[in-house]
Amino acid sequence: MNKPTVVTCGLPYTNGLCHLGHLRTYIPGDFYVRYLRRLGEDIVFVCGSDNHGTPIVVSAEAEKVSPREISERYHKHFDEVFKAMGVRFDRFGMTDDETNHKRTDAILSKLIEKGYVYEQVIQQSYCPKCGRFLPDRYVEGTCPYCGKHARGDECDQGCGRHLEPGEILDPQCATCGTKAELREQKHYYFKLSAFRDYLLEYLPSLQGTINARNYAIGWVENELKDWCITRMMDWGVRFPGTDDLVCYVWVDAPIGYISFTEEWAKEHNDSWKKYWCEGDRVHFIGSDIIYHHCVFWPAMLHGAGYQPPTAVVASGMVTIEGEKFSKSRGYVVWTKEDYLDKGLPADYLRYYLLDYTSHTRELDFSWKEFQARINNELVNTFGNFANRSMTLVKNKLGHVPSVAVEEEIFAEIKKSLALIEENVRAYEFKAAVDNILLLAGYGNSYISNSAPWKLLKEDVPAAEQVLKNCLQIVKACALVIQPVMPESAQKLWEMLGYTDLIENHPISDALVPFENNELGEVKPLFPRIDDKQREELEATLAKRCEEAKAKAEGKNMTEQPVIEPISEEIVTIDDVAKLDLRVGEVIKAEKVPKTEKLLRLQVDIGSEVRQIVSSIALEYTPEEMVGKKIIVIVNLKPAKFRGEESNGMLFAAGEEASLLIPLRDVPNGTKVH
Repeated sequence: MNKPTVVTCGLPYTNGLCHLGHLRTYIPGDFYVRYLRRLGEDIVFVCGSDNHGTPIVVSAEAEKVSPREISERYHKHFDEVFKAMGVRFDRFGMTDDETNHKRTDAILSKLIEKGYVYEQVIQQSYCPKCGRFLPDRYVEGTCPYCGKHARGDECDQGCGRHLEPGEILDPQCATCGTKAELREQKHYYFKLSAFRDYLLEYLPSLQGTINARNYAIGWVENELKDWCITRMMDWGVRFPGTDDLVCYVWVDAPIGYISFTEEWAKEHNDSWKKYWCEGDRVHFIGSDIIYHHCVFWPAMLHGAGYQPPTAVVASGMVTIEGEKFSKSRGYVVWTKEDYLDKGLPADYLRYYLLDYTSHTRELDFSWKEFQARINNELVNTFGNFANRSMTLVKNKLGHVPSVAVEEEIFAEIKKSLALIEENVRAYEFKAAVDNILLLAGYGNSYISNSAPWKLLKEDVPAAEQVLKNCLQIVKACALVIQPVMPESAQKLWEMLGYTDLIENHPISDALVPFENNELGEVKPLFPRIDDKQREELEATLAKRCEEAKAKAEGKNMTEQPVIEPISEEIVTIDDVAKLDLRVGEVIKAEKVPKTEKLLRLQVDIGSEVRQIVSSIALEYTPEEMVGKKIIVIVNLKPAKFRGEESNGMLFAAGEEASLLIPLRDVPNGTKVH
């Protein structure tokens, strides 16, 4: 990477606090930037808060404050937490600031000028009681694709599809519960479908993680619909030429990446175009927003005459103690309240998030595993080697040896640097950190096998040679661990006798012979996490989960379940006769890759085996489904979900997806009357 590069992270939404799920994106982004900068790369690292959209307006209305006030409060919170975690953006802006309003207007005006935006009158949900149209989170109902309960803009409980305004079935006001009316409203659409050929040509060359590239290609190959890019609201970026419409949040939010770069460039008398028009553009995101960054965003940029992303790096999701991340069920670890306020080092969490698993895989956070990794890897391997080496020099030998470091030590360090750089550039962050630890492990083996404490009694020159070699390895370890654990690396740097900032030194200084004549104050680098501390942290999480469970159970005991009203539409016996319902047996079940909610079932319906895709993965494991007899509609038009063809539909009741099954054993394929 020799070009100027802008690196971004997905924008945190300003209606909630920072949790570990957020850091899954920001810590790797910060590590990547820190490491490549110290390889000499020209990088600008930008991010900011996402301030628009209905959830923020809903929160503001509930608190009786302005959306801007809510946005500023959470913007400040994220800014402070990121800094405390060592995540250093060159610019952390707000999408509601003037620069982003202007840049969004310029890009949309260009798209309109080129004919990529058109006007269309649609049927929009309207609440007669609240007296307003219901965009996005203001409306809820039934997903037209899978039949699950959904929000106005996304089927969050079922198939996960993006929903356009007017698509949701049985709409009702999310604020007051009133059944919504359908009224005509003028909106504007982006011709996303016109970019299919461009995207199919562009996406195979998109760098980053393979999950982002393949997911996007699958979407473009199977389905590409035009996007409604306006909403009838007061809060947001005004759509060009209108008085009553604002931009859909996924229009102005990614444009914020450009705006924040503009703001940084203005402050530093630099050119934002150098990064966005000439250089590389790397996005670090969560896997839940791949579609927006790899399909919608590149098409919008290309249509307006801008350069698309060079790379998209998508992280796997986060689970807590083996459970699906859930704020409502208590399975959440808040970055400030549960971690930083407990006095835990930011560096420890940075290390865990980077080294637990491959960046694209699911990451599970558990306090027990956290304790084990810190104590076994940082304390016992890295810290032990550094402390033993420097303590022997300072307290036993009494001076820094003047002998030259042996070539075999430099050869080992050089090999490690090459592997680490290769891993970083390939976005294999766990492999990079593993190789950093392997260098410390090499030092541990070297000092143990050489036993300089014995040589000090028998052969002082030999002991001096070993200890000088060890100091060189410690120096190299400090330089390469700095992007992972910046505070700890600086402490280690000062123990080695340096008085400047380690971050100002290139990684290549690991091959510069250790030059100090004296060491600084040497003390253990990493304090252990003891069992008592770990148990207290586990107790906090357990208490939160119990409180959430009690709250949910209390609600269930005191409130009657909400029963959906009986449909007013009358059907005839002829309509019912059109449905061919059969008993089927699930003979194979597996999760659809890169989805949370979809199971791919192979169902024996007597005459054949059908593949059915159903959004029941949160309620049933594949193992539970195998052998179950279910009721299936077999003459339903085939549909595709996340690229998987489904030839039928099973029946389930309620939010818990209780399956409809035959009470007696009947042959597969038996017709249901």
